[in-house]
Amino acid sequence: MNETIEREYDQSDVAIIGIACRYPGARSKEQFWDNLVTGRESITFLDKHEIEVDQALVNNPAYVRACATLDGYDEFDPSVFGISDRMATMMTPEHRIFLESVWEVLEDAGYDPDRVRGEVGIYAGGNPLTPALYSSPPDWVSVGPEVMDRSNAWFPDTMTSNALFYTGLTGEAVTLTAVCSGFHYSVHLACQSLLLGQTDMAIAGGVMVRLPHRRGYLWEEGRIMSRDGHCRPFDAKGTGSRLASGVATFLLKPLQQAIADRDHIYATVKGSATNNNGASAVSYGFAQPERLSACIANAMHVGGVAPDTVSMYEANGFGLPITDELEVRAAHMAFGKQTGTCSIGSVKGNIGHAGVAAGGSGAVKAAFALYHRTLAPTINLTEINEDIDFPSTPFVPQLEAAHWEPESGIRRAGITALGGGGYNAHLVLEEPPAPSTREPGTAAPRIAILSALDDRALARKRTELREWIDRHPDARLDDICFSLNLGRRIMARRWAAVVRTKEELATALSTATGSLVAADGGARSADVSGFQRTDDGLAPNTGAEARSEQTLFRLAQAFVEGERVDFAALHEGERSHRVPLPTYPFERRRFWRTDW
Repeated sequence: MNETIEREYDQSDVAIIGIACRYPGARSKEQFWDNLVTGRESITFLDKHEIEVDQALVNNPAYVRACATLDGYDEFDPSVFGISDRMATMMTPEHRIFLESVWEVLEDAGYDPDRVRGEVGIYAGGNPLTPALYSSPPDWVSVGPEVMDRSNAWFPDTMTSNALFYTGLTGEAVTLTAVCSGFHYSVHLACQSLLLGQTDMAIAGGVMVRLPHRRGYLWEEGRIMSRDGHCRPFDAKGTGSRLASGVATFLLKPLQQAIADRDHIYATVKGSATNNNGASAVSYGFAQPERLSACIANAMHVGGVAPDTVSMYEANGFGLPITDELEVRAAHMAFGKQTGTCSIGSVKGNIGHAGVAAGGSGAVKAAFALYHRTLAPTINLTEINEDIDFPSTPFVPQLEAAHWEPESGIRRAGITALGGGGYNAHLVLEEPPAPSTREPGTAAPRIAILSALDDRALARKRTELREWIDRHPDARLDDICFSLNLGRRIMARRWAAVVRTKEELATALSTATGSLVAADGGARSADVSGFQRTDDGLAPNTGAEARSEQTLFRLAQAFVEGERVDFAALHEGERSHRVPLPTYPFERRRFWRTDW
């Protein structure tokens, strides 16, 4: 994060305070970013016996056995959401994966849905084709409970409303269809809703699960699919991309409010714009340079962003020479004759084209590039296409990972998404604001809590938190406790520790003894005398002994024995910040319809 440049922020700036994603080769956002920085390609080449369909085609010379598989695409943990196995089986893969991603993005930001006050809008792009491939449509000859349940589990329209319902939130719910620009359109609508005051926080996302999943494809000359299964953005030998699956979600909040709420901020959305080529299309489905250029320029204009200050451009980068050349031409028109240079790349070399979630892969890449001040390489780019006149543009292909030092003194990124049917969309992101100056942490005693549905999940949470602490030596104990105590839903199996340092917390997480207690919410033996009861549970009284080690230990014991505790009161007056701790360790099982 930038700690040297002081600047004022527009009231229209929107903070990205939570990120969750799953893509080929990556079950988490951290693994996804690591794959990008290390230049890892997440394409699987299937053996004949692994292909689920197409047995009559696998010997065709044009059949390409490349597959961008999404691990666990057919798995789900319904118990976390109070969903029955019957309903989980009826839900389409996209409903299930998106619901888990919504849960993860809230926890990543440090928000427990049960304690969220205000409206939360959910906007997401979904693939209308997936439900039809998963099962037949609901038969509305009857409108009984079975048909209604199946409808809610099947319709793309209900994907976002289901997420609101099963996480216990209220707000707007919009499932949109804007083909491969769906993620960008979701962010665009979410930001508008926030700035209009219609919602207090907003989740924007996109999800795509390709069915049948483990299969290749037939290559056709001049079409969008790669001849050999590899996507080569801006490469002279590029022949297209490979279709992939994935999900990405952002949790958004107006920047000034996010700063006031001490949220963890990955990046900010400075501007967004969308348009469609309509009748001006050179060829229906291909980029139209003038219209795409107008979209990119409008996003920068909305955010008050000068092109000279944008030093990363994450392209749609389909890997087809004609589309890549048209996109670079359009971006050059929008940027104009600027003095600075701009890194250009495309995530599609790593994972292929994830359809509705494709824009999400580029946006997550850009957000992490801003947050970590690092430019990830564009892989499979070995021979730059000379028909793309890069020397006459501000764009320089990013061939290797590099520390990001912008010439303008501020890090900004533009991300383009294109959709068949003439859809254009562009986002402009900026690095997060400088962290506020705080006094060093003290060795005062604090409560740290964990909870889960069962002992196995609770043990995994303890292990994952301890490993997180090891990986983040600069993290503060007060931030960790604040995020744990207020940012996670309280479940039946509970654990708590009263500690003074991170080292004590790490030790408590690793052992079964010491200043910690654990129980299952059964018989209560804790002494709760001397505590006040607020609307949100037990809270210490004011006074010198209110936060003594003994008082906190009694409060921790009451918590693990099933008492409600008002942790907001416990942290009142602190300046602790939310930090992105490990999210819930879902116990996923396979759910798949075998009969209709």
